Amino acid sequence: MSQDIVADALNKILNAKKANKKSVIIKMHSKLLISILAIAKLKGYIKNYKIEKPNLIVELGDIHQCKAIKPRFVVETGKIETYIKRYLPTRNIGIIIISTSQGLMTHQTAIEKNLGGSLIAYLY
Repeated sequence: MSQDIVADALNKILNAKKANKKSVIIKMHSKLLISILAIAKLKGYIKNYKIEKPNLIVELGDIHQCKAIKPRFVVETGKIETYIKRYLPTRNIGIIIISTSQGLMTHQTAIEKNLGGSLIAYLY
């Protein structure tokens, strides 16, 4: 059994997308995963998610790639650009989710607010 709920869930979502499924059931979830899915829903990568105890049901949207970033690098505001080049295909496609002192946010918001933090995942 894996110890990383976020990585497992993102792998299940990606595998379901590759298998042309419309939704996926995730058995283990956490508040961090729910926050990541909320950001993904705002950006259109997933259509919806709902918790039906004990499962989490995720309806897939326009997502091509999603992975957890391991190890979870801690970055300063000026260094975020390096990781954008590493993980995203081009400059204006995709998001990196960063855990900051003000909560989870995309890399664009973190740069605007001049915040650094821990890299959690990337989606495009």
